[in-house]
Amino acid sequence: MRHTLTSLALLLATADPVGQTAPATTSAHVSRKWATLSTERLARIDRWLQQYIDEGRLAGAVALVLHHGKPVYEKAAGWSDKEAGRRMTTDTIFRIASQSKAITSVAILSLVEEGKIGINDPVSRFIPAYATTTVSVRKEGSQAEVVPARHQMTIRHLLTHTAGISYGTDSHVAALYEAKGLGPAAGAGWYTADKDEPICDTMERLASVPFVAHPGESWVYGYSTDVLGCVVERASGMPLDEFIRTRITAPLAMTDTRFFLPPGHRERLAAVYASNAEGKAVRSPEGSRGQGSYVDGPRKSFAGGAGLLSTARDYARFLEMIRLGGALGNARILAPRTVQLMTTNQVGTLHSQTGLGWGLGFETTERFGANSMDSPGAFGWGGAYGSIYRVDPASGLTMVLMIQQAPNATDIRTKFPTLVYQALVE
Repeated sequence: MRHTLTSLALLLATADPVGQTAPATTSAHVSRKWATLSTERLARIDRWLQQYIDEGRLAGAVALVLHHGKPVYEKAAGWSDKEAGRRMTTDTIFRIASQSKAITSVAILSLVEEGKIGINDPVSRFIPAYATTTVSVRKEGSQAEVVPARHQMTIRHLLTHTAGISYGTDSHVAALYEAKGLGPAAGAGWYTADKDEPICDTMERLASVPFVAHPGESWVYGYSTDVLGCVVERASGMPLDEFIRTRITAPLAMTDTRFFLPPGHRERLAAVYASNAEGKAVRSPEGSRGQGSYVDGPRKSFAGGAGLLSTARDYARFLEMIRLGGALGNARILAPRTVQLMTTNQVGTLHSQTGLGWGLGFETTERFGANSMDSPGAFGWGGAYGSIYRVDPASGLTMVLMIQQAPNATDIRTKFPTLVYQALVE
């Protein structure tokens, strides 16, 4: 473990100018409490992960914890591909699904900073099909009624998931979405890696089906960030993959983050598993509800909402940039005030009435105890394949847990942050 963490620290600090880790004092939110992490207490994560693997509930995982930018815990446990006999390694590549949303949100906000997009711009400025949209309203005792949307949706609505756009698997709209190659026709709704068309074609077609809430009136999780990916393409004049590569991942030295895997890296991609009725991890089939087309697919649909691949180390670099106010080393991606917008609740109680909010790309913790042991001001999210991340600026913590299990019946996503927090001592 010591050798691994030392190597990772060198990677973060000296691999290139981008990799220089800023001192902890650069974060305005650093707390003087809980200044150290107990190595003995962190070792509990080892035993916990191994128990899940030994019991057959999980194939494998990579866990990474940074404290004020320095790696304090990194573990690859179990199998990347159990059937092929490949062990999990710290550079294993994962399908990160909705962890893509934060990266696409940063892409949007970088264009906001340049004046190419306004947060309150109507989406129709970039995708005219959204000038007139409809909503399917459920009526008690009768079928749903499709009515005109009361408002035009804006970029802010998309960033905060208040546009009313679901993944189209709701019973009263599912058939309409399936007929358009969306919703039930796309795995669990969010999957597009097998589509032989650009993302803007898909998102223009999405505008023709009814959404499930009026813009600005409800928090609805769905295709909103995929629509934002198209907006990035229209506003920047370049494909989303190229924009993310040139403006985010390359400056941050995130060398393993992309939409589709080069064939030569095939064996670095973790296999997908699923929890069966007995809670055991079983290998998922090929196709949209399993392994997906991330290596041999058409490579045309750059889905900003759920399409990226990454590693724990790469994603931790991205999160460190956010924790440090928009810059990592010599690479500034966003201004500090923009990051503050991203990580501050922008939706009141629409997302939750129990102490959680939603910013411009992240779920936020509003009070202590609302989400594990998060400090107020912490933020994070996860992905459909079971991965989770959390950033707690007040404690100087960045946590990433990568697994590939969908559906995931374990409680691993809730226990991991707790096992990190319990290691914080005075």
